[in-house]
Amino acid sequence: MARFSTPLRRTLAVSAAVVIGMSGFGIGALPATASPVPIPAEKSLPKASADNKVKIGSVESGEAYDKFIVTYKASAKEAGKSSRAKAWGKAAKAAGVSVKEMRAMATGSFVVKADKKLKGDSAKEFMADIAQSGLVESVEPDAIMKISMTPNDTRYGEQWHYSGTNGMRLPSAWDVATGEGSIVAVLDTGITSHSDLNANVISGYDFVSSSESARDGNGRDANPQDEGDWYAAGECGGSYSGSSSWHGTHVAGTVAAVTNNSSGVAGVAPDAKIQPVRVLAKCGGSLSDIADAIIWASGGSVPGVPNNPTPADTINMSLGGGGACGSTYQAAINSAVSRGTSVVVAAGNESQNASNSRPANCENVITVAASNPSGAPSYYTNYGSAIDVTAPGGDTRYAGQGVLSTINTGTTTPSSQGYTFNQGTSMATPHVAGMVALMKSVDPSMSPAAVETALKQGTRAMPGGCSIGCGAGLVDATKIMSAMEGTGPTPTPDPEPSGNLLKNAGFENGSEYWTANRADTFETGPAARSGNGLAGLNGWGNSNTYTLDQKVTIPADASAAQLEFYLHVLTNETTAYSQYDKLTVQVLDGYGTYNMGTWSNLDASSNYELQTVDLGNFRGKTVTLRFKGVEDSWQATLFRIDDAAVATS
Repeated sequence: MARFSTPLRRTLAVSAAVVIGMSGFGIGALPATASPVPIPAEKSLPKASADNKVKIGSVESGEAYDKFIVTYKASAKEAGKSSRAKAWGKAAKAAGVSVKEMRAMATGSFVVKADKKLKGDSAKEFMADIAQSGLVESVEPDAIMKISMTPNDTRYGEQWHYSGTNGMRLPSAWDVATGEGSIVAVLDTGITSHSDLNANVISGYDFVSSSESARDGNGRDANPQDEGDWYAAGECGGSYSGSSSWHGTHVAGTVAAVTNNSSGVAGVAPDAKIQPVRVLAKCGGSLSDIADAIIWASGGSVPGVPNNPTPADTINMSLGGGGACGSTYQAAINSAVSRGTSVVVAAGNESQNASNSRPANCENVITVAASNPSGAPSYYTNYGSAIDVTAPGGDTRYAGQGVLSTINTGTTTPSSQGYTFNQGTSMATPHVAGMVALMKSVDPSMSPAAVETALKQGTRAMPGGCSIGCGAGLVDATKIMSAMEGTGPTPTPDPEPSGNLLKNAGFENGSEYWTANRADTFETGPAARSGNGLAGLNGWGNSNTYTLDQKVTIPADASAAQLEFYLHVLTNETTAYSQYDKLTVQVLDGYGTYNMGTWSNLDASSNYELQTVDLGNFRGKTVTLRFKGVEDSWQATLFRIDDAAVATS
């Protein structure tokens, strides 16, 4: 036997005057002797034939469906299988398919199956025709869910730094974003042609002003090709020689290697674009070249160089040297940050305090230390108070424990493409730059300061411990992207009056200062606790969601902050133990959605009751306060809210 009695809709429309409160209305219902409560006209039941009142599920591009989930209106559901079949009879005929009912679901819905799959517009039209029957509340494809993205790149399994126990936990983050629309400028040795990179590489620039070091026969030019940074013994101040590192190619692969191409490796932000900016060559690179490149990459003007047509939203600098930051570096970094570009830099590999390494010790940068596969600081990484976060940098002393990425195989000049394991804070830094690209693809308006805050909040404690200073901890991609999903920075509202920070807190002016997803949220009449206005969420006895929002700024100097509101819950649910319909107070701060308190049909009462929510953790922030009501598909629960206040002390 179904647990539901005949549903009581929010309105039992027989005339313009509609009464909530009739015999059988559960605990908290208005008594039978109460005066009728007028409800706005838009709360009357939708016309049976109006499919715009029916929720129709989305169709994924390229997917075909032969099963659909149908939620019937109570009259059709209770009338039996033959009556339910009327909902999809005409739709089946129009689509040229035969349909049968498969089974009932625990949600109260039913699964129906066609004898052939419908794709794209055909699936949409089939569902729209079912909606037109007037017998259903919702219809959607019985879509196939898949595990979190696992790239098919042949060497992805060797990239422990992405999905291993002590890696960045990237797979679930890719379900939220893959970096599309983001551009990461890699200020490094340039780049070489590689089939695992080329599709994601956009035009860059060569800022190496010394033609001797550049080995390209000229100074600065528009070709960021890595010509090789090998050197002979004695050329770079030492008695030893060195082969070409192809450092920029390796870093670029970690940021955004082409992914799911059944070849090679995956990138942190596989749909981001790489902008190669050559600043390092034989024996390194000059501060003046690097400073100009920072400004150019972020969209600033550099004398004698054409402006960047595609400014980067993130700069990766896996480079460094000793000494104080200095005015040149700082001015260039400040210039980039002022244009909204995040600057991510390596902490250095000298196993010393990062305050002795630049640009790691500059202001307005995100300084990255390196971890090993055990989740501890790598033996070479710099450390200390200058570190912001830590990311996998690897340890090549052990087979397979470095960071695997793209490379060129030439010992001097470019030869063929390949892959190799490297280690260093140079390898940790592009993990974070790619992470920023994922974040920016969700919210392009994020400021560098907001990016840094979100990164730090999205870390987990170093699994292997850290006593030397690893910043906020190990960057956790899943944690960061889960917090960002569906949210964005909250605009600053108009100045708030003293006392109650909420405006129109008693709803006497209807929707003024409030944002709701349903026009019928704002009510007037004797049901208000005080005055004439209130907010009413849900109460229809079918599956629906209401949201009611207002932005507030919680003063940073407040010792305490609290939301207070009066709540009156009326319900037709008869259960004494199950929360079928819920009202949740949420706080959105731009980087996460936090559930602060939940009430349900079990909180039904005969009067308004004062409720409180602690907002102390949001001092100094502009946040969105949200009342979110979710009602299931049967008995009605109405959440009435009045006389809200945000008070501080």
